[in-house]
Amino acid sequence: MKNNLIYIAFIICFCFIGCSKAQLDEINTDTTKIPEKDYDPNELLSTAQLKYANIGYYQLVYQSTMMQLLASTYFYYNNGDKYINVANFTDYQGRIFEEGYLQLSVVREMQRLASLKNQETNSNLINIGDIMAILILQRITDTYGDVPYFDAAKAMQGIKYPRYDKQEDIYDAMLTDLEKAIQNLDPQKPKPTADLFYKGDILKWKKLGYAILLRMAMRLTKVNPEKAKMWAEKCAGNTFTDISDNAIIVTDASSFNSQNGTSLALRTFSDYREVRWSKTLIDQLRKTNDPRLGVIGEVPQPGLANNADQKLSGNSDPAVQLGLPNGLDLQEGPTDVRNSIGYPGGTGTGADFAPLGKYSRPKTALYLKLGGPIFIMTYAETELLLAEAKARGWNIPGTATTHYANGVTAALQSLAQLDPTGKIPQGTIESYVSQNPLDESNMQNSLNGINTQYWLATGTNFNFIESWLNWKRSGYPVLTPVNYPGNTTNATIPRRMIYLSTEILNNTSNYKEAVSRLNGGDILTARVWWDK
Repeated sequence: MKNNLIYIAFIICFCFIGCSKAQLDEINTDTTKIPEKDYDPNELLSTAQLKYANIGYYQLVYQSTMMQLLASTYFYYNNGDKYINVANFTDYQGRIFEEGYLQLSVVREMQRLASLKNQETNSNLINIGDIMAILILQRITDTYGDVPYFDAAKAMQGIKYPRYDKQEDIYDAMLTDLEKAIQNLDPQKPKPTADLFYKGDILKWKKLGYAILLRMAMRLTKVNPEKAKMWAEKCAGNTFTDISDNAIIVTDASSFNSQNGTSLALRTFSDYREVRWSKTLIDQLRKTNDPRLGVIGEVPQPGLANNADQKLSGNSDPAVQLGLPNGLDLQEGPTDVRNSIGYPGGTGTGADFAPLGKYSRPKTALYLKLGGPIFIMTYAETELLLAEAKARGWNIPGTATTHYANGVTAALQSLAQLDPTGKIPQGTIESYVSQNPLDESNMQNSLNGINTQYWLATGTNFNFIESWLNWKRSGYPVLTPVNYPGNTTNATIPRRMIYLSTEILNNTSNYKEAVSRLNGGDILTARVWWDK
């Protein structure tokens, strides 16, 4: 993946917001500027894809623990684990905004160069660019609410301070823009040559487009169920058909800039010792004898030194897996995990004592590979969304029970795509699915079962942002918030992130107008338009 043009670096930096020296340093430069007509725009596709996928701490500090998938006693995880704004780590609330628009700028520059060279020949690349743009923008708007859409990444056209569009208008545009991009994809035309998702497979891109369209439709279930129904029914039969359609990026352990950012973050000394699977997650898996319990977690070998040794495998016996409750610390006060009810004790003695030694961490071999894959969107997600659409009585082929079973099966199968150690025998999967069918006794039970499995699927694939966004939409699983002293949300789980701080200074009037439309202002507990 090359980013070796000075003029592209300049454009990317100023398409939406200012570019810092650190951001410039991320872009390799060449003393010789390559003429636009000689540059291959395909290279910018892979750049945008990797930047979109490889978010590391952006989802760890907040969404992973807010959703009670992970838990941590380490102080900067207090932001999500305990709803505490800690030091400079609040900057992570604005990272999806900041990085998202930089990614969008790369996509728009790719499309400009592709059109400049040959719009007809590069038609698929241009339309894939529109799909990527909507993938990026949906994450941004679902995280913050009203954001720039129609004026975004248009500094070259003279728009330096874009207005914030209403999320309802953004969704209307995204739905129609995405449908158009999908329909314009043509397998008979040249394929993109630097595609990290599907290696240029246009039919798979069509499926991904419809999968994103389905997800957008389902975001509207609370605020506009009729529109949600109309768009979901358009997608039925056009989305993923098995786990080979999963949109995945495989990272590169040999290059620091291309390593798996989440794995890299969790290998940090403090994180490795103090980030654990949440009690909420482990208890849910144990309740249904879920075979993922013996695959995703491991209890470290005894002692502090062994806890910190990343070369030592832990114990993956399902019987010993234990989740760490959210909302605890190691500060020797009333919220110290060692003073909590049910504390199992640590391991080791003296200076080698590990207070969290009996709690399950994400299995190192499965989740912490520096060249490990990153899930963008999966067949499990689409099938569970279709199960919900069918349960709501919409015109979706098949039955809710079948879509649900397909989704749960796919979620268990997909762990093997993380690493061969994640493979669960097919017979075990089938037995689990048959013993845990969808409860269709009433609508609420169906929605609870479907969206709890969605939470499990995205959580165990480390797609924590999507876990949070779907939880906001569905309300499931029902999570009990923590009530840690000094929390900033009145002991409620955050519903949005706070805008990028520099917008207050650089795009003041547009920022203030957007904030005026938020109930309560630019705070964690305000809700985006579709989250009613």
